[in-house]
Amino acid sequence: MPDSQPRRPGDHAADATVSPDSSALTLCGARLTDGRVVDVRLRGGRIEAVGTAGSLPAPGARLDLRGHLLLPAPAEPHAHSDTALTADTAGPAPQHPDAIQRRATEAALLQLGHGATALRSHVRIGDVQGLAALEAVLQARRSLRGLADLTTVAMPRLLTGVAGADNLAMLRDAVKMGAGAVGGCPDLDPDPAGYAEAVLEVAAEHGCPVDLHTDGDDPARLARLAAMAGGMRQEVTVGPCAGLARLPGDTAARAAAQLAAAGVGVVCLPQGGCRGAECRGTAPVRLLREAGVRVAAGSGALRDPANPVGRGDPLEAAFLLASQSGLRPEHAYAAVSAEARRVMGLPEVRVEAGFPAELLAVRGDGLAGALSLAYSRVVVHRGRVVARTSAVREYCDSETGGGPGLPRQGRPESTGGP
Repeated sequence: MPDSQPRRPGDHAADATVSPDSSALTLCGARLTDGRVVDVRLRGGRIEAVGTAGSLPAPGARLDLRGHLLLPAPAEPHAHSDTALTADTAGPAPQHPDAIQRRATEAALLQLGHGATALRSHVRIGDVQGLAALEAVLQARRSLRGLADLTTVAMPRLLTGVAGADNLAMLRDAVKMGAGAVGGCPDLDPDPAGYAEAVLEVAAEHGCPVDLHTDGDDPARLARLAAMAGGMRQEVTVGPCAGLARLPGDTAARAAAQLAAAGVGVVCLPQGGCRGAECRGTAPVRLLREAGVRVAAGSGALRDPANPVGRGDPLEAAFLLASQSGLRPEHAYAAVSAEARRVMGLPEVRVEAGFPAELLAVRGDGLAGALSLAYSRVVVHRGRVVARTSAVREYCDSETGGGPGLPRQGRPESTGGP
C-alpha cells in the first residue's frame, strides 16, 4: 500500500460545496456505531443537529462521508512532546527552545493526523534546563491554536530534601507560567511519599489536576498515594502502572480497589513505555475496570529513546487493548476517547446535538473494522476539518487474468467522496 500522508485541509477545498454561510459544515452520509446513517450539521464549534441522511438543510459547506464511520475524536492523555522525535538523533537531542518547540509542534500534528484533537504532554522541568522546555512547549501550544488543544504537565525530577527545594519552587512557577497540571515520577525520588505529598500540595494550592508517573509495582506506595489523593478536589491520575500486572492477583485487586475508592484514574500505555517509567507492558486493564477505576489509554513515547518506533496513534492503542487486553472494541475505543477526555478534565463528546464538534471519521462500517484497518481519516476540531489522511490500496492484475475485478480500499468509485 502506498504511504499515506496527511494533507492540509485547504488542499481539499474542492471536496466540499460551499454556500455563503461558511460558519456551518454538514457531514453527509456518515455511519454511526449504532448502524444509523446520518447527516451531522456543525456550527460554532458544536454539533447543531443530527438527522437521517438527506434530511438536514445544509446552509454552509457539505462534506461527503459516505463509507465512513463517525466517532467522537480521540484525546491523547499521555504524551512527551519535549522529547518526541529524537530517537534517531546522534548524541543528546538538541535542547534549544526552538528545537523543542519544533519537535512538540510536529509531534502534535502527527497525533492530530491520527485523530487526537486534544493532547496532554508531560514536560520535564528543573535541573540545568529550568523552565525552558516548558516554555517551548507552551509556545507550541500557542502555534497550534485552532488545530489542536495542547496542555502541559510540569514534571520535576526531585522534590524532597535539599536537592528538591529549588524544584518545588520551580513547580509553582511552572503553574503560574501556564502548566495545566502538575506531576512527575515519585518512584525516582529518594522519598516517593514525600514527592507525591509535595505535588498534591501544589495542586491544592493552585486548583490544578495531578498526573503522576508510577510503575505501580509497590502496593504499599500505591496505597499511600491513594490515601493522600482521596481527599483531593482536583483530578488525580497515575500511569502507566505496568508493574501492577506483575503483582499477585489478590494484591493487584486490592490496590485497584484502593485507587477506585480514592477516585484515582489510570492512564495505561499499550503501545510501549515512556521516559518516566521503567516497566514495560500494560497495566491490568480488565482488573482495574472491574474494580471501578477510570482507565484511559495514551501513547507515551513518540519515537524517542524510550520507544524509537512509537506511533502516537490512539486507534492503535485501542486496537492493542482489544487484541491483547481482551476489551470489547467499544470499551477499547472509549479508553482513548471518552475516558481519556474524562481524566483530562475535558467536556464529554457524543455525536448528538449540543455536544462539542470534536469528531473523527474513518473508513469502515463498524468499530472493529475501524480499529483494524483505519488508514483513511478525517479529523474535525471545533467544527472544522483540521486534518485528513487518505490511503488507497490497489493490486496488479493476477497472472490468470480471470475472475472478479480486484478491489481497492473504500466504497465503489461511483459514490465519490474523500
